[in-house]
Amino acid sequence: MSETTQRRVNVAALMTALLAACTAFQLNASMLSPALVTIEEELNTTSAAVALTQTAFFTSAALFSLFLPRLGDIIGRKKVLGGMLVVLTIGSVVAALAPSIEVLFIARLIQGVSGPTVALSLIMLRVEIHEPRLLGTLMGVIAAVNGGIAGVDAIAGGYLAQNHGFASVFWVMALVGAVASTLLILMASDSTAEKKEKMDWVGVVPLVISVGTLLTAFNEAGKLAEANWPLVIGLIVIAVIAFAVFWKVENRSDHPLVATHLLKQRSTWALLLSTVLTMTGVFAVMNGILPALAQDNIVGFGMGAEESAWWTITPYAIAGLIIGPFAGRLAGTWGYGKVLRIGTIGSVIALALMLPVVGSDSKLGLLAVSVLVGITYAGIGNVMLSGLGVMLSPKENPGFLPGLNAGAFNLGAGLSFAVIYAAKTATTATDGSGTEGYYGGIIAGVVILGLALAVSFLIPKPAEVETGNHPGAPVAADAEPVLR
Repeated sequence: MSETTQRRVNVAALMTALLAACTAFQLNASMLSPALVTIEEELNTTSAAVALTQTAFFTSAALFSLFLPRLGDIIGRKKVLGGMLVVLTIGSVVAALAPSIEVLFIARLIQGVSGPTVALSLIMLRVEIHEPRLLGTLMGVIAAVNGGIAGVDAIAGGYLAQNHGFASVFWVMALVGAVASTLLILMASDSTAEKKEKMDWVGVVPLVISVGTLLTAFNEAGKLAEANWPLVIGLIVIAVIAFAVFWKVENRSDHPLVATHLLKQRSTWALLLSTVLTMTGVFAVMNGILPALAQDNIVGFGMGAEESAWWTITPYAIAGLIIGPFAGRLAGTWGYGKVLRIGTIGSVIALALMLPVVGSDSKLGLLAVSVLVGITYAGIGNVMLSGLGVMLSPKENPGFLPGLNAGAFNLGAGLSFAVIYAAKTATTATDGSGTEGYYGGIIAGVVILGLALAVSFLIPKPAEVETGNHPGAPVAADAEPVLR
């Protein structure tokens, strides 16, 4: 077998393992949504309690994303990712056997350990692939899967729950998790950062407390009129204090989890802010406002939940899955920042085009804007933001920025429901009728995406992509990130 053929075999094996891992995580994130009502009925609980189990998963995923990629730098990324998949599988089994909502809550917390699956997968891919266009293409494939498995995950979840009960959904998650763990062990190679240091567990604690309380505050604020606002304020205060403690700890540590000088760099804060703003502008509109409009019997389209998914979420996910690899390949030639801005401009236009759809009877219009957002955000923006988290991370600490960026995605998602729905509520007519609330929520999304576009111009370009360097290759002396 020639060296080129062997290389192709190795890349194919690695992609098979990483795609299996990302699929296992994505099923945990999206497959359960159609089964929430079934869980409520079978466990004889409330919708609020069931929703809390979803919050538990995403909060847990965000918190573990903060430090597990760094642990992978130190002890081996394959070891950490494999361990995450094993824990995910165990959590799925516990969830399938859950006799009560309390046990299901704990199971979802356990499954959340898999939070940084995509981040670690992208880092492992970057270590093995050195050609910019191929790397961009393959990163686009992985990031696009993270946006949804062409909507099949949600549809399958609904079918399984309706015909075989909610436990069947978790058994499928467990099966996929077990297969992914096996493929990763057999097909992927391990890697670590060039310079190994001790894990800064002292720094992990205040950072996790800070982000965890902030996420909880946003989730509570999303309840709007029913929210406990003194609790929200108290949680935000705790988050600020915990972050101040984290900053002091990192300044005094010989092996910090995140060196504070890295947090001050534009490559860090500009990317994280762009991610938060982009998610805030898009997430609740696509996962809340648009499906609600589709199901609204008065001013919307009067669809059922399943039909609504076929016209909104499914075409959105399919478009993202198709476009993602092409966007990644284009980024390897044009540059990640330029393609990100193209995607963000497209997302602003797509959300603006939703406004004429509100109050109309055009199902084709609803479908068109769903596909357009799928292309511009799920296929381009999401892929570029995920890729930049890997590309802009420093060689001495490759896991820190992808981990923080994964947390920023989750933070933006939580903030989105708080801000977009606050705008919708504030503009809704007192009798609850009319289209004003939908307009208010969508316009808020457009404005926030405009801010994300402005901040994206501050993101520096990845030096290694521009110079053709890669981990393990010598970096040019002048290969500093510069603005486009």
